[in-house]
Amino acid sequence: METREAAEALAALAQETRLDMIRLLVGAGASGLPAGEIAARLGVPPSTLSFHLNALERVGLLRGTRQGRSILYAVRMVGLRSLLVFLTESCCGGRPELCGDIWHLLPEVDDAADAPITPGFNVLFVCTANSARSIMAEALLNKLGRGRFNAWSAGSRPARAPRPEVMAKLAALGHDTGALSSKSWDQFTGPSAPRMDFVIALCDTLEGQSCPDFGAKAITGAWPLPDPAKFSGSPAERQTLLNELYASLRRRIEIFVSLPFATLDRMALKARLDEIGGPMLGRVRA
Repeated sequence: METREAAEALAALAQETRLDMIRLLVGAGASGLPAGEIAARLGVPPSTLSFHLNALERVGLLRGTRQGRSILYAVRMVGLRSLLVFLTESCCGGRPELCGDIWHLLPEVDDAADAPITPGFNVLFVCTANSARSIMAEALLNKLGRGRFNAWSAGSRPARAPRPEVMAKLAALGHDTGALSSKSWDQFTGPSAPRMDFVIALCDTLEGQSCPDFGAKAITGAWPLPDPAKFSGSPAERQTLLNELYASLRRRIEIFVSLPFATLDRMALKARLDEIGGPMLGRVRA
């Protein structure tokens, strides 16, 4: 970054609302936030918000991506990193490792996150009770998707809450379980529901029920896996089976997030989605 560019970026940041905006969007990650949500969280009128967003875009610290009628805004991590490097590259007599916390943070800024983005894919995992398989899948995709995917889960006949052993397993493996809950898939139908790009069924069967209409855009797939509620055996055996279920889901989701979405058409994506759920990845024994 040149001195002129750094001066312009610092001038744009020299305002309280813009600093709050950068902090908010850094926390939101690569998927960003819609302008309306930013305005609501910061308590800023839309007209004023637009002025501040444009100022930060002009100096390369933000980028906007249209999604339907909304525009998602995210921090340009390369721009932010360049500014931090400019401010610290000559510090401490040419020994930047002595600058402490700010250099500790720089490796966490991912240049790949600044690539031209498409809005994050919305993915819904469904099963019967929404208490184990789909809960695990939601947690895994939100962690492995790294902001490129927004995961939800739901059930045809949801339980009151996720299974305790599933929540304990996810927490032990470093997943954030605070937002996980069992809910009906009816919440994801209708005009006010979030638009789904993918709907993936995890049940062996839906016990005679067919999935509701999640919109014409949604690509559906089936990754059938056995229900942990039907696992039998000793506590140690049940824990082993739960470990196998988690590992099987993780393998599938790792393949899913690495698909070349930009080069695959709808039919090809549908075929790849079904392949991921096929016998090539093995089945957990019930």
